[in-house]
Amino acid sequence: MLERMQWLNYHHLLYFWAVAKHGSVAQASRELRLAHPTVSAQIHRLEEVLGEKLFAKQGRNLVLTEAGRVAFRYADEIFALGREFVETVQGRPSGRPIRVVVGCSDALPKSIVQRILAPAWRLEEHVRVICREDTTTQAYLGELAANAVDVVLADTPALPGSVRAFSHLLGECGTVLLAAPALAKVYKRRFPASLAGVPFLLPGAQSMLRRGLEQWFDANDVRPRVVGEFDDPALSNVVAEAGLGVFAVPEVIAEDIRARHRLQRVGRIESLRQRFYAISAERKIKNPAVVAICEGARKDIFSAVPSHGKAERLRKSTRRQVARP
Repeated sequence: MLERMQWLNYHHLLYFWAVAKHGSVAQASRELRLAHPTVSAQIHRLEEVLGEKLFAKQGRNLVLTEAGRVAFRYADEIFALGREFVETVQGRPSGRPIRVVVGCSDALPKSIVQRILAPAWRLEEHVRVICREDTTTQAYLGELAANAVDVVLADTPALPGSVRAFSHLLGECGTVLLAAPALAKVYKRRFPASLAGVPFLLPGAQSMLRRGLEQWFDANDVRPRVVGEFDDPALSNVVAEAGLGVFAVPEVIAEDIRARHRLQRVGRIESLRQRFYAISAERKIKNPAVVAICEGARKDIFSAVPSHGKAERLRKSTRRQVARP
């Protein structure tokens, strides 16, 4: 059995890990107190053993390839376990936490990610949440299959493909438009017709909200004047606070963003539903931290938000009550 095992040289892995952390061979060499060529040669040897390139050059910098990112995740865990092993043998309590690696689509607002993750930190056990961020949900599916990521938070379900993944709906909500007070005062009158020609801050092209907004503009024959596009929702918050445009946020965090950035409501779009998913490699989630995240989102974040159908029935009921003599 031992003869058939493929052994990994952990010195090679350590040198790779140091370069990945520091972003350069020179800086890693200084920390490891080794010559630059020595570190480079050992990493090349690791790449030969794995049969994959771990780094690619981007100008003067080194960036991790897809295989490199997976290797870095495993190296992180391997050396963390090593430290715990030494502490345990030496009689120091390691207090090993529940570890959960979360991949986050960068289209998600940071405040909603924080609210979704919060229940994990409320568990009695010590939980360590490790957040990764990438541009698309699909970029994480290979890492889910390799168990390098435990769950992915996204605004779209996983597309069918070669990787087995399960999308768990956490909840949905409507959309609210916000702007600095001076703009909001002007454009909230006669909403949504008032949005014609309004300076607008759109989400990035990969965002599901971007597609939804464009469809809603077409359906309502509204043509805003797009003055900016932002992959990072946090940046659009700051730009809107400076009074440069109107932008859209999920209803469940609208009040928090409004208060934090001194903004005002322009209008609410109930029909533009935003959905949020936890994507896992398993149909039934077992990691207790991920279970807490999913249950907490459904119970504490989205339970008070009526679905589109419920909201429509509520509006019709209200109209009937108003119409009664």
